[in-house]
Amino acid sequence: MAGRLSKVINLFGNMGWRYVSFRSRYELMRRSGLLKRKFPIDPPYEQYYTLEQWKQQPAQFFFRDRESIALLRNPAPELKENIDNIKNGIFLLFNSVRMDLGKNYDWVTNPDSGHRYDVTKHWTEIADYSKEAGDIKFVWEKSRFSYLYDVIRYDYHYQEDQAEFVFSEIHSWIKNNPINRGPNYRCSQEMSLRVLNWVFALYYYRNSPHLTAEVFNEMQHVIYWHMDHVYNNINFSRIAVRNNHAITETLTLYLTGIFFPSMPRAGTWKKKGKAWFEEEVAYQVYEDGTYLQFSMNYHRVVVQLLTWGIALSEKNGERFGDVIYDRARKSLVFLGTCMVDKNGWLPNYGANDGALFFKFSSSHFRDYRPQLQALAGLLGIRIGSDEFEDIDWYGVNKEQSDPLKIQDGVHSFLHGGYYIIREPNTLTFIKCGSYKDRPSQADNLHLDIWYKGENILPDAGSYKYNTDAQTIRYFSGTQSHNTVMLDDKDQMLKGGRFIWYYWTQRKAARLEANENNYRFEGAVSALTYIKEGIAHKRTIVKQKGTPQWEIKDEVTGAPDEMNMIQLWHLPLGLKNAVSVTARNEKGEILHSQKSDGWYSSLYGQKEKTEELYFTSADKNIDTYITVETDK
Repeated sequence: MAGRLSKVINLFGNMGWRYVSFRSRYELMRRSGLLKRKFPIDPPYEQYYTLEQWKQQPAQFFFRDRESIALLRNPAPELKENIDNIKNGIFLLFNSVRMDLGKNYDWVTNPDSGHRYDVTKHWTEIADYSKEAGDIKFVWEKSRFSYLYDVIRYDYHYQEDQAEFVFSEIHSWIKNNPINRGPNYRCSQEMSLRVLNWVFALYYYRNSPHLTAEVFNEMQHVIYWHMDHVYNNINFSRIAVRNNHAITETLTLYLTGIFFPSMPRAGTWKKKGKAWFEEEVAYQVYEDGTYLQFSMNYHRVVVQLLTWGIALSEKNGERFGDVIYDRARKSLVFLGTCMVDKNGWLPNYGANDGALFFKFSSSHFRDYRPQLQALAGLLGIRIGSDEFEDIDWYGVNKEQSDPLKIQDGVHSFLHGGYYIIREPNTLTFIKCGSYKDRPSQADNLHLDIWYKGENILPDAGSYKYNTDAQTIRYFSGTQSHNTVMLDDKDQMLKGGRFIWYYWTQRKAARLEANENNYRFEGAVSALTYIKEGIAHKRTIVKQKGTPQWEIKDEVTGAPDEMNMIQLWHLPLGLKNAVSVTARNEKGEILHSQKSDGWYSSLYGQKEKTEELYFTSADKNIDTYITVETDK
């Protein structure tokens, strides 16, 4: 078993000297107070624009103002329900958990734990995670202001002016969150999203009498100090985090430079933000269109940011480099290949915190079609026959669009390590990859199966990032995936927070089709913290045109005393009856064992599932999975 020194060496090898040295310096600066000095509290007010000057500056948004929008009005009942809930202090957090925050919410109390953060503390003194405070994301969620899209959509479709309410909410936030103090200045991405969502409201209510000089002056002051903070802390996201946070922040720097060019350093934000955004997208979205966070939902986050970036740069007479358009197109192909056409859902694969920053339709959170369709429209591509509202809010011309055609058959994405078999009634999704970037879940050789739009063998999801250690290990670890373990050991060794040691690596992978079936063969190195040379080989044969799969698992190089555990997760209440049978290397039938498992389709929610597993001392199992009939 790996010791402390071995883990340190492994961390250096995985993350690189640049990461480790930066994190060390950053922590030293935080503890010494040097970092605190870079982010002043209570800075004096300066006026960069009058309201009229800002209205007359030439920057172009998705639309000029509320009056210029030509979207077909649809006063749907869910919009009325949403606005009633919001005005009564009831919010849908993470697109899943409805919580009563109260009409006079203070913006800094965690509704999940009841902990109230101290807004007199500098943000560098606020912990991201603590047992007492609970998951800080419950505080950040409303402060992101994504709920404004529910309010604005209601305003537009019902033609009932909500400007007074919107600006009163923004004023309330500003009053309760002094600059660079408290939990809502802890994350630069959250600050960036708040700015983008406030800017959307500014343009929508551009001509409203409720957008007064006093309101605008208060907002521009806070927007400036938000972006000053983001700029001065950008290396944390670009070096220590390097995921969708960095893409969000660099894009917001660029866009703020466009929309507020008279702010101090706005030209620098714009120039560097654009260059950094291009660098981050080129690095984070792999050449085959897969994403370095190995997460479907975080990839959709990037899709929405690409939509904002491409649309607004072009409207302002600029254009990103070719790499942005290339990665955008390839992202659409990859996500479209993984998507179930019937409902727009994708495998519940990878970390998922419920993020959907810009929600312009009433579709289910797991339906990716609205967001993919909007980006596709910008690129002259049409996805699906159904039309969603998102594309119209972005002001996209839909007339010159060619359909994105994803063929049935086999699809391999080598950089990300995904192998997909598409048929009219089935989707077979296999993960088999190598990691050069940080994995979030120990799930190599996970198998995800869909039949007629139903996920009969799912990934368990994420649930919460900050809960008890046992629950975190279950959802991020190997046990919650359709793959194998040795005894109760994960494929990789769990470290603190989002750290894994001894990353699994692909040894081989091939997906091909013949006359009668599809065949996948893959192997990964795994559990090397227990013993060097352990490997898991998985062969999957999918019969063409029938919902039948044969899976052969073999683990080599493992200690004799350890058993191989093959895991399958079956949701309760499946519409389709599923049969799972298994045999050992000698052809003897293995008796399945059952236990309660967990499934989290949405962040913060979990439900029981049936966990089916087979045990093999000789570390060879042949399994047969059949969808028997539709009930």
